[in-house]
Amino acid sequence: QVQVVESGGGLVQAGGSLRLSCAASGRSGSISAMGWFRQAPGKEREFVAAITFIGKSTLYTDSVKGRFIISRENGQNMVYLQMNSLKPEDTAVFYCATTQYLSVNYDSARSYAYWGQGTQVTVSS
Repeated sequence: QVQVVESGGGLVQAGGSLRLSCAASGRSGSISAMGWFRQAPGKEREFVAAITFIGKSTLYTDSVKGRFIISRENGQNMVYLQMNSLKPEDTAVFYCATTQYLSVNYDSARSYAYWGQGTQVTVSS
């Protein structure tokens, strides 16, 4: 079992920045990648960004490219999502997830086995 805990959400004005953190613990020794997803009210959960533990490859959805940066603490099961130039449409609950699989679609929620409870991000206009 892997426990996933997010933190760092909050209320910010449009154009501002927030940094989300995600820590995985428990049987986390075989994590291959960690990802961030978000779900806005009335919408389906969507992929935001992911990072692989081998090679530190990153993947972003188009709407956040150039604004969000995903990174990993060296040697730790901790990842961050630096969110800059936030827009009201970024308002959502952000979820962190982990996967132990390799060569999967890291932008698909189905590839992830363990999820956190989510952290609210609200961007005011």
